[in-house]
Amino acid sequence: MAQFDYFVIFAEMRTGSNLLEENINQFPDITSHGEVFNPHFIGYPVNEDLFGVTQADREENPLAAIQAIQANTDGLAGFRFFHDHDARIFEHCIDDPRCAKIILNRNPIDSFVSWKIASATGQWKLTNATHQKATAIEFNADEFEGFMQNWQDFQIAILNRMQKSGQTAFYIAYEDLQDVEVLNGMAKFLGSGHRIEALSKRLKKQNPAPLSEKVQNFEDMVQSVARMDRFNLNRTPNFEPRRGAMVPQYVAAARAPLLYLPIKCGPTELIEQWMADLDHVTPDDLRRNLSQKDLRQWKRQNKGNRSFTVVRHPVMRVYDAFCKHILDTGPLCYTEVRKTLRRVHNVPIPQDQPDASFTPKDMRAAFVAFLTFLKANLSGQTALRVDPAWASQSHVIQGFADFAPPDVIVREEVLEDELAFLAAQTGTPYAAVRDMAPVHPIELSEIYDGHVEGLVRDAYQKDYLAYGFGPLNRI
Repeated sequence: MAQFDYFVIFAEMRTGSNLLEENINQFPDITSHGEVFNPHFIGYPVNEDLFGVTQADREENPLAAIQAIQANTDGLAGFRFFHDHDARIFEHCIDDPRCAKIILNRNPIDSFVSWKIASATGQWKLTNATHQKATAIEFNADEFEGFMQNWQDFQIAILNRMQKSGQTAFYIAYEDLQDVEVLNGMAKFLGSGHRIEALSKRLKKQNPAPLSEKVQNFEDMVQSVARMDRFNLNRTPNFEPRRGAMVPQYVAAARAPLLYLPIKCGPTELIEQWMADLDHVTPDDLRRNLSQKDLRQWKRQNKGNRSFTVVRHPVMRVYDAFCKHILDTGPLCYTEVRKTLRRVHNVPIPQDQPDASFTPKDMRAAFVAFLTFLKANLSGQTALRVDPAWASQSHVIQGFADFAPPDVIVREEVLEDELAFLAAQTGTPYAAVRDMAPVHPIELSEIYDGHVEGLVRDAYQKDYLAYGFGPLNRI
């Protein structure tokens, strides 16, 4: 009896998963069917369906896609799976001993730079070297920090669940993809009766130049990565140190002993301006991009310091997230998520930027549809990721506690009083809070009613319970 019924390749974008799949598919009794659970397409971007299973079918019943590839494949069927693919399938596969696990890793900085180049050029595969598109990218430390957070969280989740269920996996590094004997060993692990003599030559390496030629601000990148204090990033299996909260996103005052722990889509700009006003500086003078070591030193140097975060009413916060990241098509837009919400979840937003014809009635219909999606998303019932922009605030604050919980949780509706209390505790002369309310194309007051409140409460029951929110009464 075969040891496995199907297999999954746990990888990330730009780790070499296309090349690995290309060579796996050389074995007559093994077939990988692409990114079967990518939230934006099924299998491959050109597919309308996969063996008759459409994206909508998969959204309704994700196991149907696994059953389809098994039923229509001669030999062992599998697929590639990244951290932002359908979490329901991760839960199904990770504890299933009949599912073979292949874990592909690459040095994260190489993957990040490759991803940025592919995003800039639009070239995600190369089969003819004469068609190569090359560019040099600018390294952004904050963006890389978020990239690494997702990477490590995924690796830790895989490792922990494999340990608890007593399973093992076949680990393979990006560098191993050029070793035919390693690939034959992987095929043997999967139960294949075949071996290959040579690697596929169809796919070409896209960016063979050294990192120093691919990154415009290479020295800045070197310093930023050194500050993150990681080592052996491409070790396989992946045992990178477990990380706590996203400390580089914390903001310390220029002189006052105050530390702000932002929650995405909260009043961050307002708080940063207030902290700057305390010390008569600009927001650019605040201390950012702290490592854990930096933060420990800051705490030692600032006796009597206070750390705080601000919770916003869930209706205001999720409306801000919807307007910034979904409705608006500007630089903050989650473009692929927006497309999927329109196509799969029937959120009635315009294909392009809303214009003057987009009325409050249209906005309410779109927001209500988004809230319906959101409840399923936060319950792990959709293929799309739970983004920090709309994750439960209580869940985000739990993440802060991995390193150090905030001393004070401030409520936005009584911001002036609570910030005055914080300043007094640290002996800092108080500065008034400026009026910096978020600006939206249609104000929340034009669409808010009891039905909207009820939908938000259903989605964020944990936040309502934890922080005592009632109906929104100040818009």
